[in-house]
Amino acid sequence: MSSNLRTVFSTDPKDKVNCPNCKRNLTECKCLKQEMVDTSKITAVLRLEKNGRGGKIVTVIEKLPRNETYLKELCREIKARCASGGTHRLTSDQSVIEIQGDKLDIVKKILTQKSIKFKGF
Repeated sequence: MSSNLRTVFSTDPKDKVNCPNCKRNLTECKCLKQEMVDTSKITAVLRLEKNGRGGKIVTVIEKLPRNETYLKELCREIKARCASGGTHRLTSDQSVIEIQGDKLDIVKKILTQKSIKFKGF
């Protein structure tokens, strides 16, 4: 079935339910499913990267729950408290927060305040 096909008219009520993100029918939706966030079960992995970044050091936080809103809010808080830039990425298999600079000490304090366990450094 081609992705260009769509229902033109239907009287069935379940055909009228669309995904809020991609606006497709729920049966045809290909959005990433969001995980529920339970901070007691999260074990984040911390590391510093330098490769492929022009010699700049970046603090990377991996193995976070795949929830867009949680990841966005956590990234915003970490960036504000570290007083540096950064980004978050959510793919089909992983979720990552990258903070510019060597901010391991501050990130560790933030994660312990939020009762999130972590590994690395």
